[in-house]
Amino acid sequence: MDQYLQGKVAAVTGSGRGIGLGIAKKLAEKGAFIVISDVNEENAKNGLAQIEEAGGKGIYVPADVSKYEDAQNLVDAAIKELGSLDILVNNAGINRDKMFHKMSLEDWNSVIAVNLTGVFHCMRAAAGYMREREYGRIINISSASYLNGNIGQANYAAAKAGVVALTKTFAKENGKKNITCNAIVPGFIDTEMTRGVPPKAWEIMVGKISMGRAGTPEDIGNMIAFLASDEASYITQGVFKVGGGMVL
Repeated sequence: MDQYLQGKVAAVTGSGRGIGLGIAKKLAEKGAFIVISDVNEENAKNGLAQIEEAGGKGIYVPADVSKYEDAQNLVDAAIKELGSLDILVNNAGINRDKMFHKMSLEDWNSVIAVNLTGVFHCMRAAAGYMREREYGRIINISSASYLNGNIGQANYAAAKAGVVALTKTFAKENGKKNITCNAIVPGFIDTEMTRGVPPKAWEIMVGKISMGRAGTPEDIGNMIAFLASDEASYITQGVFKVGGGMVL
């Protein structure tokens, strides 16, 4: 097993299950110490147990990324308990889907608070430490909805578009400090959430994918592990689609 992240410390937000847990498992497989972070304690502890059962090491730090103090505590805990913070993956996100004319201010504000402001909070909390060390890898999870919008997801699409802009700006500002910052656009991924899609809808979605299958959290984790590695030290400000050739 190629553990090219040996000794690195990686924090992954929203990593109690689904894509986030898949990312955390892959980074652990490659040798990183993992900070599992999620608002759902049961999911997070179960996720951490799976990592440890596979031979990985990590800690659980609860965090609601919409609160800056939680983001700062996440960074501080990684440094205090594991010795550093080398890799930050901003994956935490929520949905409050409604048609535009029915979307409440609460629907809008809650999604922006987690999916966009939460990313800013975690990046801002980590930035000073990474700049001082002159080393860091930040990977943010966006969405295909940022490209074309999505019916019923004005809040989500706007937040994910903001994540891309935030990624590019941060990359420009911190490149000389040896900090890379990239964004991932996942395709249709097989998770607990998507398994609730009706069979006909699943068939339609998979039919749009050139490779003829839904992706896995491991597929996303593989790309993130590469971007977190020293082999990707000259890759920054990128927006990478990991979708098996999905036609948007």
